[in-house]
Amino acid sequence: MTFDIIVIGSGPGGYPAAIRASQLGLNVAIVEKESLGGICLNWGCIPTKALLKSAQVFEYINHAEDYGIKVANPKADFKGMIKRSRGVAEGMSKGINFLMKKNKITVIEGFGKIARGKKVVVTDDKGKKKEYSAKHIILATGGRAKELPNLPIDGKKIIGYREAMSLASQPKKMVVVGAGAIGVEFAYFYNAIGTEVTVVEYMPEGLLPREDKDVSKELTKVFTKAGVTVMANSAVQSVNTKGKGCKVLVKSRKDDKEVTINCDVVLSAAGVSTNVENIGLEALGVKVEKGLVQVNEFYETSVKGIYAIGDIVPGPALAHVATAEAITCVEKIAGLDAEPIDYGNIPSCTYCSPEVASVGMTEKAAKEAGYDLKIGKFPFSASGKASASGAKEGFVKMIYDAKYGELLGAHFVGANVTEMIAEIVATRKLETTGHEILRAIHPHPTMSEAVMEATAAAYGEVIHL
Repeated sequence: MTFDIIVIGSGPGGYPAAIRASQLGLNVAIVEKESLGGICLNWGCIPTKALLKSAQVFEYINHAEDYGIKVANPKADFKGMIKRSRGVAEGMSKGINFLMKKNKITVIEGFGKIARGKKVVVTDDKGKKKEYSAKHIILATGGRAKELPNLPIDGKKIIGYREAMSLASQPKKMVVVGAGAIGVEFAYFYNAIGTEVTVVEYMPEGLLPREDKDVSKELTKVFTKAGVTVMANSAVQSVNTKGKGCKVLVKSRKDDKEVTINCDVVLSAAGVSTNVENIGLEALGVKVEKGLVQVNEFYETSVKGIYAIGDIVPGPALAHVATAEAITCVEKIAGLDAEPIDYGNIPSCTYCSPEVASVGMTEKAAKEAGYDLKIGKFPFSASGKASASGAKEGFVKMIYDAKYGELLGAHFVGANVTEMIAEIVATRKLETTGHEILRAIHPHPTMSEAVMEATAAAYGEVIHL
């Protein structure tokens, strides 16, 4: 069987690539070894957000009296939360199946491997192989939980994100290793429903160390207040899994002091490893550096007609980035006037409570780049909508170039801020200045007017501070 495009992997890079190619009149097949939708839809973005919503609802109920409502003895049904999360993922996966049929995309089940002559060899779950041909092949094989040498994932006591969202019972005590988005989201979820959580982070900044320092500081403060133990600038030396629970030996990088933490389970959230093994890259001479497939600005690899997108290429390992790369790649293949992606304007979101969202430069990066800055912060404690909602934690921080008014970066902590960041992405795309944002009337009362207020603070014109 011959196709115009074969896509290997059906995650947020793979399935949009297939759909866009079909929209452009190309004959498309997609290869998937597990479930359509990939890790994001089945074991990542979507089911984790379902769990986080359950935790948030539980917190609302526990604080119902703050809103003038009395509720007696609420209890977290851990198995019920897990069941709902899996149900949401399964429903979304069925939706992808529908989209494949609607767009007349051939779905091939099995493990795909590229071969010479623009071939894809697919091995099904019974070991049977079948060969397909294509003018263009797009690799969208994604990533998996990264295993640290001293933290081997056994799926029972030392777990990855998959096991964290499908445990049979709620642990009483948990150690989370890594304070990036995955670690922070699970730390929030388990702490909110009553698990005693300790987060161990190698970097000194605290939670979300890659975010602006003010964001890390604020979120660390909020989590600590909520009962999460945050051990920054620390490293896990070893985990003893003998016996009933785990004994986690943690060493401070500041003073070399060691402490042993007893827990039921350890979640390894130390990052993502790319799925580049055994998919034929070496045999074809596709260039790979440090586990990442090297591509040009339109995602063609060192081998003509072979492309790669998503987590396996350099750039942020984010679902929306994979989707954008997919569409750019396919439109270039189809001969459209495709525009390369601006990786300096990619939003980043973490869906704990309060949420975190950012785009552009941090304050530190902007200073290191030599900019003279105007910086404005507006706390949600001064926001009428935040006060009315009972969500006063966090702030909006806007960073401008003092000379030209260019918006260099924006950093949010607060309720629903992941829904607010798109305004900033569009603003930066359109090269809107600080004064233009300041004069753009924002509705009152809203959380989003904090963008205008923070901008006003940067220019010394803030009203409500």
